[in-house]
Amino acid sequence: MSLPCEIAIKCLLPPVRALLAKELTAKHNLKQSEAAELLGVSQPAISLYQRKIRGKAIDLEKDPEIMEQVENLANALAKGNLAYKDFIQMFCGICRKIRAKGLLCKMHKTMDPSVDTEKCGLCLAASSMNCI
Repeated sequence: MSLPCEIAIKCLLPPVRALLAKELTAKHNLKQSEAAELLGVSQPAISLYQRKIRGKAIDLEKDPEIMEQVENLANALAKGNLAYKDFIQMFCGICRKIRAKGLLCKMHKTMDPSVDTEKCGLCLAASSMNCI
């Protein structure tokens, strides 16, 4: 049985990084290498995100609440004064919001058919969970 966080790492981490990379390069005019350094990934990873080769498991751009959180994190990263702890809290907040909206459940069921997402409800309560 797989944990929701395992599914999040496989299916949510790359799309959120892709959105952050897009924000950092398009709105903050950072080079791919600069965005990569801020996100702790390689420059080729940023290129893959931008070409939609990586990070396309779920489309999050249509959700204004999630995009607001992504934009806030990108703005804080671009300013260059974001502490590591704050970065983690903001990133995990995005993940909790995605989970609370039930956007992870379908992927979880696909990756682990033994999970009964109709009865689970854990992710739907994610916004009140404190996982750090």
